[in-house]
Amino acid sequence: QVQLVESGGGLVQAGGSLRLSCVASGRTFSRYAAGWFCQTPGKEREFAAGIQRSGGRALYGDSVKGRSTISRDNAKNTVYLDMKSLKPENPAVYYCAAVRDYNGGGIIWSRESGYEYWGQGTQVTVSS
Repeated sequence: QVQLVESGGGLVQAGGSLRLSCVASGRTFSRYAAGWFCQTPGKEREFAAGIQRSGGRALYGDSVKGRSTISRDNAKNTVYLDMKSLKPENPAVYYCAAVRDYNGGGIIWSRESGYEYWGQGTQVTVSS
């Protein structure tokens, strides 16, 4: 199992950039696929980005394609989400998630149900 802690959220101006970080502790993080989800009030969590355990391939949700980059540094047990050209939106909480890739097949899930472990979230607010 792993424990996940997000950081890097805050207030950012529309069009600006922000880096979110997720630090994992516990079992070897390099054996886990990871992802980022965002959630606004009254809505379910929405897939933002995912990355296979090796970091070799990534998947992005439609809302962030071309504007965000997910990456990871397994030596630091950390996954990142670099966002740019942020749009004015209601406050959203970004969650880091992880799931064990038991067979090493390079899985990436876009569904919330595909992930087993979740961080507490970090809030991002975009001002106009």
